[in-house]
Amino acid sequence: MPQNTPRRFAAAAVTVALGATALTACGSSDDDGSGAGSGGPVSLTYWSWTPGMDKVVDLWNKGPGKKDRIDVTVKKQASGDTLVTKILTAHKAHKAPDLVQAEYQALPTLVSNDALADISSEVGEAKSAYTQGIWQQTTLGTDAVYAVPQDAGPMMFYYRADLFKKYGLEVPKTWDEFADTARALKKKAPDKDLTTFSANDSGLFAGLAQQAGARWWTTEGEKWKVGIDDAATRKVADFWGGLVKEGAIDNQPMYTPAWNKALNTGKQIAWVSAVWAPGTLTTAAPDTQGKWAMAPLPQWDAKGKAVTGSWGGSSTAVTTDSEHKEAAAKFATWLNTDPKALAALVKEGGIYPAATDAQTGGALAKAPAYFANQPDFYEKAADIAKTTAPGAWGPNVNVAYTTFKDAFGSAAKNRSDFGAALRTMQDDTVADLKKQGFEVAP
Repeated sequence: MPQNTPRRFAAAAVTVALGATALTACGSSDDDGSGAGSGGPVSLTYWSWTPGMDKVVDLWNKGPGKKDRIDVTVKKQASGDTLVTKILTAHKAHKAPDLVQAEYQALPTLVSNDALADISSEVGEAKSAYTQGIWQQTTLGTDAVYAVPQDAGPMMFYYRADLFKKYGLEVPKTWDEFADTARALKKKAPDKDLTTFSANDSGLFAGLAQQAGARWWTTEGEKWKVGIDDAATRKVADFWGGLVKEGAIDNQPMYTPAWNKALNTGKQIAWVSAVWAPGTLTTAAPDTQGKWAMAPLPQWDAKGKAVTGSWGGSSTAVTTDSEHKEAAAKFATWLNTDPKALAALVKEGGIYPAATDAQTGGALAKAPAYFANQPDFYEKAADIAKTTAPGAWGPNVNVAYTTFKDAFGSAAKNRSDFGAALRTMQDDTVADLKKQGFEVAP
């Protein structure tokens, strides 16, 4: 996560991204004339893609919201870059909604475009509900707070327990052991793969680099510094590129019919994924329910402190266009810290809460049905979540991710140098920042 994201970066970003000069916040100053504590009534609009969010918000409107005269209306949106573009377009016209759901990696882009309000004075007490690594994702390394964490995606290792036993394989505790396990499986069952390197989801690679200690975007004074081609990420790229080149693992993308079949038939017997994997496996490999197990991600240092990366996760932010910042922040805090709200988010939206206390018990007291054979699934997941390394996002994540898919996609297909692909990713990201008008440190 950037150590500093000054608002003075906003003008350059807005000029390029939206074809306009710096935007002025609309009705989001601290002298909010309405909302919680002012008597209301207040009507807020919330853009979100989470399934069942309308049912969760209904709990607010009939409970705390009714008491405080703060009514929230949910408008379902697409996720990813589509939503970011829509938010920025609406903000250009000073018509962004009061609240938006934003992925952690999208926050710097929205902040640099002056689209999100600093709500530190309204949500500061919520900090204690989260681990430092999660909370930092919404602060961008400053004293300002731009959102309240909603869900998290700590990474972990999934494997076919029955096939590991059949082939005499041990669950790898280090990445070196992971490589040895992949090679051992190939010798015992040449038609099977431990896993695949997929270039169609940049978030997986970003999470693996994060675990290794990478910080892709930081700042030096008023300049951005891009560290995608740093030692930590090169280590990750060389590791996976080496396994692909020697044929120890597959090189096919995930989320395809072929990938689903490989999981469902046991051709692929492990998957490096995140806490949300059970939902994907339920659809991709329905015939193998109850045969999988989950363990912590392999470590780079066997004797070091355990650490994991993050793949996914989002937050609830208040826009600078909102005329009711205080009221909006109060709802965002309730949505992501109140036990009843979190239970509803788990039930209706299928999320894994970012709030620490909600990660075990209650709605997550039982393991996912797919992992009924591992009753302590969520207890183990919560322990892993506590080891999540801080993220490090910048204002052009979309460019880095797009380049990853192209460069690494070609490298994986051709079993060629992943290091060259990583340098391309670095160069394209730096070039784009400069094109947008940002100052970039060497």
